[in-house]
Amino acid sequence: MTEIRIEDLKKALDDREPPAVGVWNRLEGRPRTTDFDRALRVEVRDPLWMLTRQWQLGEFRGADAGSPVTATYSVSTVSPSRFKPAGDGAVEDLPDDRPLETVAERRALPFAFGADKISFDLRLAIGRRWMKLIGQNTLLNVLGLNIRQQYIALYPIALPDPTAEADTPRVAHPEVWSTMQAVAGRRMDGYEFYLRLKAGHLAYEGLTGLIPALLLRGELVKLGAKLVTWFDRQLIDQPTVDPDTHATNATWDPQRLEHRFSVGAATPEGGEKVLTVQEYPGGTLDWHAFSIDPGAPLGGVDPTSASFHRTVFPAPIRYSGMPLPRWWAVEDGATNFAAVRPDSTDLARLVFLEFALVYSNDWFQLPCDLPAGTFASIQGLAMTDVFGEQVWITPAGTGSDADWQRWSMFTLDTIGSADVPADTGLLLPPSVPKVADGPALEEVALIRDEMANMVWGVETTVRLPTGEPRRGSEVAAEILAHRLRLSPPTGPLDPVAPVAYEAMNSVPDNWIPFIPVHVPDQDRAIRLQRAAMPGVVDGNPVHPRTGLLREGFDAGEQYFVNEEEVPQSGTRISVSYNRTRWHDGRVSVWLSASRGIGRGEGSSGLAFDFLADTTPTTGDTP
Repeated sequence: MTEIRIEDLKKALDDREPPAVGVWNRLEGRPRTTDFDRALRVEVRDPLWMLTRQWQLGEFRGADAGSPVTATYSVSTVSPSRFKPAGDGAVEDLPDDRPLETVAERRALPFAFGADKISFDLRLAIGRRWMKLIGQNTLLNVLGLNIRQQYIALYPIALPDPTAEADTPRVAHPEVWSTMQAVAGRRMDGYEFYLRLKAGHLAYEGLTGLIPALLLRGELVKLGAKLVTWFDRQLIDQPTVDPDTHATNATWDPQRLEHRFSVGAATPEGGEKVLTVQEYPGGTLDWHAFSIDPGAPLGGVDPTSASFHRTVFPAPIRYSGMPLPRWWAVEDGATNFAAVRPDSTDLARLVFLEFALVYSNDWFQLPCDLPAGTFASIQGLAMTDVFGEQVWITPAGTGSDADWQRWSMFTLDTIGSADVPADTGLLLPPSVPKVADGPALEEVALIRDEMANMVWGVETTVRLPTGEPRRGSEVAAEILAHRLRLSPPTGPLDPVAPVAYEAMNSVPDNWIPFIPVHVPDQDRAIRLQRAAMPGVVDGNPVHPRTGLLREGFDAGEQYFVNEEEVPQSGTRISVSYNRTRWHDGRVSVWLSASRGIGRGEGSSGLAFDFLADTTPTTGDTP
């Protein structure tokens, strides 16, 4: 092709000469002014251009469909009424006077670690409650009987002995020692009194003077029953204990480090729907923690189903930054979807953006009010459009539960690999939107130590005997210092050589080792077993100071943790009090454990068979 050059562009345009397209590669408009006010007014000067743009954007494209006007649906609801912890726990009625978090997360209050009494704050609170009940009794006040000192003498708080090794946990810490000195001989141990009442003893046993009178005995028995009811049902929710098997309905699985339980609800067909929580770390309990359990039913479920029909007006979905379908409509600039920068593998963000920018105006919402604590299933949905035609709508998530191409939202999966129909129901658990969490009373970090080839349970926060939390390293250091004062080390203090052989070194007492052991009847699978390090003072094993790591310790049982529960990032477990209100205003308080992500690996510095440098007192240092 011969190259054509246009020397006189004006003459070529005036004479309408054939343009040299092969030479021009770009045409741009040249602005003749810097003022864009007139252009931004978008004046309507060419109606044909406007119609063309509307045609280009598909505004004239029609479909054989109409917009929905009314929708009629039928909903069937059932309420969970049975509760069962995982394992061999007994099935019981699910209480309706408290949220599900209280029943699912509550754990027993520790009042002793072996022979050492702890939780003196609760012991004093129970004793103070008993003294208040006595002070409010009219009969005892009229007779002028002062029996408080007798109860203090019967259930005393003993003063620890600073020279006794057994009292080290109560005298090694200055705050605890000061508190014990202040209450010893002045306040009663309310928990010991509560245990005697639970064991069948009467409140007036052990009292002297005019108390044996029958009238006064009856008053004290009534007050004792009030104290037991207050502690069991009003103060702090705790798991119940079977008096025959001593089994509790606590849901915490110490081997899996998570809560596991099931709830059951009767169905209108006469069956039972079991919802199981397999892995609940604690915190927020919502619908996504549950799964449909096709296994054995819980049994004993009373029919609590209900159904209702309702006709409503569908409304298009609206959200901030939603693209508008009209050409001359301007979207809200508060939300900038262009600022989202998803990666090519970030499928969740890509799907979200596609829905928000492409299919957003294809969705409608229907109002449906459901109370908390229900499992709802839509029995039917009929839609009437603007042409008066009625369409029967079926759930989008129907089909086989194992079909990986099945699409649904807010539905529960089914446990197991069996080919069963998908459940399209909606669960609203009887939970609360907000729970107030107290400070961590106990906190344990499970970390991997690749140099020592083991896992450590580092007690970062421990509970003092008076109930306050304290850093585990400080508590371990104070206890070690007190024991060294009681039993000073003996032996040669000065080194006799530049180096000394040591079989192993020591780690802080708040580092509890977990060693890998084989799972029974398996050759390759392992689990982590709690072990013990020798103490620095006497060489005796160092015991854990948190209830999380003392699992089964006082009963002489071994404690195992599944190996997969401690990843390379580690695991953090904490225990704290929780408080919330139910819909009737009732306050619920319970003690719970929660699990979180750790902060990576760690190193204890544990070493075996090494030579340690020493500083000789005489001679030259080599």
